[in-house]
Amino acid sequence: MARELHFLFCVWHWQVCLCGLQGQSIDDIPTAVLEDAAQLVKANSIQGTKMNDIDVIYTMWSNLKKTEVMVEGQVGFFNDKEVRKLRVAKRINEIVNRLNKTKQEAQPDLQAEREERDRSEREDKKRLLREQKEREKEEEKRKQEEAELR
Repeated sequence: MARELHFLFCVWHWQVCLCGLQGQSIDDIPTAVLEDAAQLVKANSIQGTKMNDIDVIYTMWSNLKKTEVMVEGQVGFFNDKEVRKLRVAKRINEIVNRLNKTKQEAQPDLQAEREERDRSEREDKKRLLREQKEREKEEEKRKQEEAELR
């Protein structure tokens, strides 16, 4: 089962969530995907649509900081060094139209997905530890049998 990492793109309250495979970092996102996501953010942002040369920011979703006093759609970051910016000079309608044809809207429960991923990772670690202990027991047993034969 491939686990997913979530990357968040946002400009003025409009957000796109990308999923990558476990082990990928934010720097592994292909440039074409970054450009597509940035165009989508610009096209769907009320303020972004009216402006040229906007900066679209993106970061790992685990870097998002949300507090109770923030208004809806507002986010902060735990580590500003993990936030990247992408400059979008102007809207490219061909990209936006292509993406809108395959549009799928979802309201995923990111917390539940994160908990499920963490649970799965814990189970994998436990399984690996059990397998390692079994190998060590077998090795110890083999050494004892060799010692008895001598």
